[in-house]
Amino acid sequence: MDNGARGKLLAPVAWAAMGGIGVVLLWDGTDNVPGVREILAAFRELVAQGVLVRYTVASLFRVTAGFYLAVAVSVPLGLFLGRSRAVNGILNPVIQFLRPISPLAWIPFALVWFGIGDRPAVFIIFLASFFPLLVSSTNAAAAIHPMYFQVAANLHFSAWERFRYVVLPASIPSVILALRVTLGVAWLVVVAAEMIAVKSGLGYLIIDSRNALRMDYVIVSMITIGAIGLGLDYFMLRLEGLQSLRWKLGQR
Repeated sequence: MDNGARGKLLAPVAWAAMGGIGVVLLWDGTDNVPGVREILAAFRELVAQGVLVRYTVASLFRVTAGFYLAVAVSVPLGLFLGRSRAVNGILNPVIQFLRPISPLAWIPFALVWFGIGDRPAVFIIFLASFFPLLVSSTNAAAAIHPMYFQVAANLHFSAWERFRYVVLPASIPSVILALRVTLGVAWLVVVAAEMIAVKSGLGYLIIDSRNALRMDYVIVSMITIGAIGLGLDYFMLRLEGLQSLRWKLGQR
């Protein structure tokens, strides 16, 4: 990655850091909202107790498990549906019916099916990630220019070779964009799921701290969630910039 590309990636982080510093400088606590000193003290307490690290790891584990599972299922299925009009015509009505349903609406079923623990939260993350990735992958595969398949036919490519050398590389840029957006959604959903379905994680820390009237802990949890979300987005932004994953969209 050259210096120009690296500078473009670092610029949003620099602006975000400046914005965060500005908020800290202007922050002034009230009777109901703790100030900067109280928040810093709460942060030190949670770190010293090991709670913040332990709950952060728990949330990241659930997001990683649910998100990766959704990628493993939805992307191959979406690429297949994008190149198979018949199967897509059969499954698309079902997909479009289920897609608008909020993942959080499935929490009661997740609790019944999986009980309390990691599994219901992972299931909710999976649902939140599955449908956006499935639709994006389907559209990406369907939009590939027919010329590439004509060339593949002239070269007597097998079905696997068409997928490996045409469908997959042509779809990757659009899929990467979908991964970035979907990962942000997954991180949002895990916090909400943890408020109901589990007894650990940053979402649980927020609801537990609220019940204990520890608003300083609540704010520390919110800041941690925002910081991790920023880090995840930066990681996906760097993934988008990898030359090895690019195929010029203008040639499609």
